[in-house]
Amino acid sequence: MRIVAFVGASGSGKSYRSMWVARENNIEYIIDDGLLIKSNRIVAGRSAKKEKTRLASVRRALFIDKEHALEVRKAIEREKPSSILILGTSLGMVEAIVKALGLPEISKIIHIEDVADAEEIEKAKTMRRVEGKHVIPVPTFEIKKDFSGYLIDPLRIFRKRGKDGESIVADKSVVRPTFSYLGDYTISNQVIYSICAHEVSNISYVTRIHKMWLENRQTGLIIHLSLAFKYGIPLMGAARVVQAKVRDAVEKYTAINVLAVNILIRTLDI
Repeated sequence: MRIVAFVGASGSGKSYRSMWVARENNIEYIIDDGLLIKSNRIVAGRSAKKEKTRLASVRRALFIDKEHALEVRKAIEREKPSSILILGTSLGMVEAIVKALGLPEISKIIHIEDVADAEEIEKAKTMRRVEGKHVIPVPTFEIKKDFSGYLIDPLRIFRKRGKDGESIVADKSVVRPTFSYLGDYTISNQVIYSICAHEVSNISYVTRIHKMWLENRQTGLIIHLSLAFKYGIPLMGAARVVQAKVRDAVEKYTAINVLAVNILIRTLDI
């Protein structure tokens, strides 16, 4: 198995460029911040960016937890990759990951300065320092459940590759973890109610909101709406429209994972 190290300071843009570096070196698998990733899909592991403190994040990224390391080792044995790109803030960090996962010695080292100029690196550091943004090299739908309630933005990158002009399309996610120095944040239930009420009020056949209530789950939110509809419309189809509009709005404005929107049509108004 060929092991390639991709080294750069924290916030310098390693995760952002990891897909490019992997493809340029014919590597299908990436280890980044506690995750084993294959072609935009999480194969195993838990993201260090999900930890509540910076220290816990570092421990997760280094696979210090034995159960975490065992899970990823088993996945590597099962997948049998011919090569893996391992991201780290230093060569020592990559070597520690190699040791924790029982991988072969590093055969090649790539530095962030090899693939990005000083201006690009400084821009990435500013985004990390000022906005607390972190990139995870997988699509948002892959991490949405685990990062429910975090600030999540999808990121799609297009780039021409080499002389043949082949296009590279990479789906990534931008999150602001709890351990960001910008601090934690909470979203009041009243905010959710306001978003729901606003969306429902713009639907012509919903005449009243009788009641709204929420169920907070570890992986997301269940929204219950008791409504009055106009008489004479196809109720099932109309209710599905309300479900979709409410779900999309809450997820868009809060990044909270909406598990379900339950509609109770309590009355019909003539």
